Amino acid sequence: MLKQYPMLRYVLQKAFWYLLTFVCAVALNFALPRLGDNNPVDIIMGQAGKGLSPTEAQKKKAELLVSFGMAELDKNGNVIYEPETDANGNVVMQKVPQLDENGQPVVNVVKVVDEAGNPVMVERQKLDEAGNPVFVEKSPAAEKGKKGKKAKKAKKVKKAKKGKKGAKAAEVAAVEKVPVMETVQAERIDTVMVDQPVMKTDPKLSSAVSQFFSYIGKVFHGDLGLSYQNNEPVTNVIKKSLPWTLAIQAPTILLGWIVGNLLGAFAAYKRGIFDKVFFPCAMFLNGVPFFVFGMLLVAFFSITLGWFPAMGAYSPDIPELTFSWSCFKSVSWYYVLPFFSVFPILLSGQATGMRSMSIYELGTDYMKYAKWLGLREGKIISYVFRNAMLPQLTGLAQSLGAMVGGALITEMIFSYPGLGMAMLNAIQKNDYATIQGCTLMISTCVLVANFAVDVLIAVFDPRVKAGLQMGGK
Repeated sequence: MLKQYPMLRYVLQKAFWYLLTFVCAVALNFALPRLGDNNPVDIIMGQAGKGLSPTEAQKKKAELLVSFGMAELDKNGNVIYEPETDANGNVVMQKVPQLDENGQPVVNVVKVVDEAGNPVMVERQKLDEAGNPVFVEKSPAAEKGKKGKKAKKAKKVKKAKKGKKGAKAAEVAAVEKVPVMETVQAERIDTVMVDQPVMKTDPKLSSAVSQFFSYIGKVFHGDLGLSYQNNEPVTNVIKKSLPWTLAIQAPTILLGWIVGNLLGAFAAYKRGIFDKVFFPCAMFLNGVPFFVFGMLLVAFFSITLGWFPAMGAYSPDIPELTFSWSCFKSVSWYYVLPFFSVFPILLSGQATGMRSMSIYELGTDYMKYAKWLGLREGKIISYVFRNAMLPQLTGLAQSLGAMVGGALITEMIFSYPGLGMAMLNAIQKNDYATIQGCTLMISTCVLVANFAVDVLIAVFDPRVKAGLQMGGK
């Protein structure tokens, strides 16, 4: 069926091999950091609980292991913990309170007996059926002896002198409530204790095969793990940093490729004084590293002249970015030096490559034949540019694929909040998940860019197209 559509077959074949390469990259990204006894995962597990209470540290470690796909989970998705064992391999047990359905400790009422087994009796307040204390009303006991009788008689005489109201009050005061006591066997309320294994503080790790497939599934669902230094998903870290990296790399790469190829083709065709001046300058800039050129720009335009800021992406006076003229002006002003630290070098590299390819094309037989036929100059230049551009597409693919991680040094020099700075901070703090996510994204960008260029070359190169139509691969 696909024999009738050679271009579609070519694209599907390339897509399959690039997908297989991506799976291999994911496998390497998963396996390499886990080799050895002291791997980055163990380091992060040790650092995760610093400054936290034991309960919080245990919870933090469990979250990280789940995000890495390393913790074994039960059917409900809860982390499984293994019991501690002694030197003989026996499970270590401990006494813990038994809990009811509501999570409250279960208590048991125990009768108290002495050593001989006899009940220990105590006197306690009597209670009614509702649990309220029972009282009885009694008159005060008469004093014994004559002294008590005389005092009572004097008290009655004194009360009689007070009116009817005083007599009633005395009668009420003469009655008091006395608690009713009872003798019962002493009771003790004990918490019911049960034997329970002592569980390990770290979750149970799943097998390497299970970890790998879990990691693969998370990657294809866009889950790159949890950044423990920011306590947020790695995808959020990448989303915040990636736009700044693309803002520097995408315009410089595309403009450098377009302008550089035009200047290179023009210099090869015209030659003369333009080529004698342009080519040495382009060769010199092409040999200057990005970070050296960036530091020279900072030293001259920022420190010496003070025209442009040396660090940051926008003014510290702006609390947050908004779609306003002040924010746009600030971002543009801080963007100048990072842009021009990369753009001239990329332009010179593309220009020298295009110049060499154009000189080669101008010396071919078909170009000489076109000149002998008297074709106009613009037509000849278009042929030269089109044929010399094909190898440049490969260079464009490599530049686009590496643009995500290619701005690392530039962002370090200018403290630009891109993906390069995010990776640098992650490396300094051993944030394994962020490092793993960023490197995997860079690998993905390289694969996607190379796949796109393979398809473009098949579309624009007549030789490849003819080979596909004739049954080639």
